[in-house]
Amino acid sequence: MKSKLTVLSALAVSTLSACVAPPSGSRPSGGMSPPPMAGSYGKAQPLVGLDAKRLIAMFGQPRLDIRDRTVRKLQFMTAGGKCVLDTYLYTTARGREPTVTHIDTRLTDGSDVDPASCGIR
Repeated sequence: MKSKLTVLSALAVSTLSACVAPPSGSRPSGGMSPPPMAGSYGKAQPLVGLDAKRLIAMFGQPRLDIRDRTVRKLQFMTAGGKCVLDTYLYTTARGREPTVTHIDTRLTDGSDVDPASCGIR
């Protein structure tokens, strides 16, 4: 009987240890980490690191402004309305404004295009 009690106690402790929250500061609020900067995957992209105010100053009012819990997407028309620019802004540090971590550019027909072809450097 004593060995059954010991086994049950050990099982209870190991099960409960899985319920312990991680130390504070190990994850941002919301439980999700922002994605790495786009430049960490390859060639650096233009506009990375800019906040919404700087983007609006450069491109005017966005065509779309979509906000989610962890991301904000601003969409602009560039090159005289020939290109669509999607910018994805994430908060990279607690208490800081979200900044661009990735961009996509395409023509209005949906074809991918290089940002430089849309006047984005």
